[in-house]
Amino acid sequence: MYGKMIAVTNHSLCRGREIEKGENGRESRTEIPAFMPGTDTWIRYLAQIRRIVSARPRAIVLREKDLSSELYKCLAYQVREICRGAGQELIVNTAPDIAHELGTVRIHIPMSVLRSTGRPSWVEWTGTSIHSVEEVKEAIELGADYLFAGNIYETDCKKGLPGRGLEFLRQVCNESTVPVYAIGGVNEKRLPQILETGAAGGCMMSGFMRM
Repeated sequence: MYGKMIAVTNHSLCRGREIEKGENGRESRTEIPAFMPGTDTWIRYLAQIRRIVSARPRAIVLREKDLSSELYKCLAYQVREICRGAGQELIVNTAPDIAHELGTVRIHIPMSVLRSTGRPSWVEWTGTSIHSVEEVKEAIELGADYLFAGNIYETDCKKGLPGRGLEFLRQVCNESTVPVYAIGGVNEKRLPQILETGAAGGCMMSGFMRM
C-alpha cells in the first residue's frame, strides 16, 4: 500500500519532547527547540527517514520549508545518502540550485515558481501543487510531470480550511494527462477511495513522520 504513497517530510512532527514536572506534580511537555546537525533532534529525524525508507513509499519529498538554505542543503545531503542506500527516490522541494548541486534530478516546485522561472532544463521529474481544476492544464503546459492536488481532506497542517473533497480530486484526474497525487489529510485508510477517483496515489506527512 505504501508503494502508492509519496512521503512528505516535516521535522516538527517527529521532534522529541522534554517532560518536566511542575510544583503541582503535573507533567508539562516542551518541544526541544534545536534542529541542527549533531543534535538529538537531528539524529532522531534521520532515524525517522530510515524508517520511512524501509516502508518503501513511491518517493520522499524533502519539504522542510522553515529551514535556512544552508541548513536545508546540509539535511538534503544526509537524506540523499539514506535514500541512495535504499534505492529510494528523493525529491527536493522548491530549491533547484540545491537539487542540482546534489545531483538530484527530481524536484517539486510551487506553481508560482514554475510560472516565473519555468522548468529547469536538467530536471527529469518535476512536480507542482495545484488547488483548482483550472490549474491542471497550465501546470502540464509548464512542464509538470506529476501533480499534487489538495487539500482533499481537512488537515491539521491547514487548520480551518475545509477539504476540497473526492469529487474535486476526480475532476482533476479527469482533466490531467500526468499522474495526480492527493494531498491533505491522506492516510492508509483513505487511500482506496483516493485511488477510485483515478489518482495515482496519495501524499502522506503525519502518518510517515510519526510511524
